Amino acid sequence: MNVHLFGATSSPSCAAFCLKRTANENTDKFSQEAVSTVERNFYVDDLLKSVLDSSSGIRLAAEMKELLSLGGFRLTKWLSNCEHVMNSIPEADRTQSKEKIDLDNESSCERTLGLQWHVKYDHFVFDVNLHDKGTTRRNILSVASSLYDPLGLVAPVTLTPKLILQRACRTNLGWDEQIPDADAEKWLQWLASLPALSKVSIDRCIIPGELDRSTLKAELHMFSDSSEYAYGSSVYLKVYDAKGHSKCSLIIGKSRLAPIKAISIPRLELAAAVVAVKLYQIVIEELDVKITERYFWTDSMIVLGYIRNETKRFKTFVANRLSIIHEVTSPHDWRHVPSKE
Repeated sequence: MNVHLFGATSSPSCAAFCLKRTANENTDKFSQEAVSTVERNFYVDDLLKSVLDSSSGIRLAAEMKELLSLGGFRLTKWLSNCEHVMNSIPEADRTQSKEKIDLDNESSCERTLGLQWHVKYDHFVFDVNLHDKGTTRRNILSVASSLYDPLGLVAPVTLTPKLILQRACRTNLGWDEQIPDADAEKWLQWLASLPALSKVSIDRCIIPGELDRSTLKAELHMFSDSSEYAYGSSVYLKVYDAKGHSKCSLIIGKSRLAPIKAISIPRLELAAAVVAVKLYQIVIEELDVKITERYFWTDSMIVLGYIRNETKRFKTFVANRLSIIHEVTSPHDWRHVPSKE
């Protein structure tokens, strides 16, 4: 199984710097995995780490407690999806919550959509608790801004209020004025359908334990697309081994509104391709997986023509975006996918 560890230190905001300094000063006393965990898996004072099995989790938890104690830090609020790991940790250092942990740092009751980790089933779920504040531009912005989706896993859902707000901005609507009836109806429909998000779950583990690590291969697939209203991209990781076991996971997504000043669909498709490249750079930096292949997919033959034409000089808008794409990718990385697919 894949074991996930969560822990926290009771430390000030400078914890990240102090933790790394402590690790660097003790590289000869502890395993490279423990030192690397301090450097890469802490977010301020919270630790998030995955290991292959329970024995690795028990060993790493013990090392982390000893390593951090040298810098005056105490790891508490431990939580894991593995019972053996939890039993190895003193009860006083375990978290009180056994079912799920809230990944939204804001504890305010105004939070309307929270991303949570369901420990028992080891997947992410969305906890929806919305309160209608009215149909003014200010109220819609208040609700839309509280949607907590850092990885863009539900980007198509969060796009609706952005479109409504953009139309209000285009008509110079005041902050406390009611939006037009047509948009108000769409907003209320969106609010009514949002509880369905609670039925959506996303597996946390992207490389299941049954996959053979010795023959494991990993591919990244970046999809980009646009319409006249918005454009965006999503990144998927496909892992498989020689025995035929495989899994495909959504890693991250991003959506953006089309500019108020209208531009052509091919240019929006090109902008979406740039988003795909930038998401790829984020994923390749943060994902501790050796990627064997990468593929960028678009349904725009015009964009593919832009990317594959490295001799012609283009106008500034196109040239600037092509320079970003060519800096990171090669023309043979890009593929065509039919729109209906």
